Amino acid sequence: MPLGETYLELIAVVDESELGGSAFGPWVAAGAGPGIGRPLGWAVRTRSLDAVAERLALQVISGSRARPDGAVVRWRAAGAERSIVEPALPFFLEWDTGTELPGRAAVMHRAGAVAIDRLRLIGDRARLADWLGEHELPVDVARGDPGVAAVVLAGAAGELVLP
Repeated sequence: MPLGETYLELIAVVDESELGGSAFGPWVAAGAGPGIGRPLGWAVRTRSLDAVAERLALQVISGSRARPDGAVVRWRAAGAERSIVEPALPFFLEWDTGTELPGRAAVMHRAGAVAIDRLRLIGDRARLADWLGEHELPVDVARGDPGVAAVVLAGAAGELVLP
């Protein structure tokens, strides 16, 4: 769901036989459920993935996919394995030079312009601060078992909280 500089990625299980090929498959399956499902995790876009990966001793992986219009989007990421285990922590993503950001796709929302206002996380605030390093991300953190409690969207029609 494009939201300007940010976006929500909605993921579903289409072929259960392909779930075991990576740590990502079972993670998605665990979040699947009746109705809307739930937020599984989150990502932070960076322009210095190598420095983040070095600071946190993370492995950098490359990925790509074809959009419906045939254009290929490419990225590098780090930290997804840790995010699966501790979902209050984001993984880090760096888009390839020239890749159009998914959030910038042309779309009209019934509610008008909509943006992510903040994330409500459950976990350890100090652990998150250490993981992120210096940042100005709009996150609220409550103590408890790590997870993403809600994504808060804001627009002209007001607030919408995705549980």
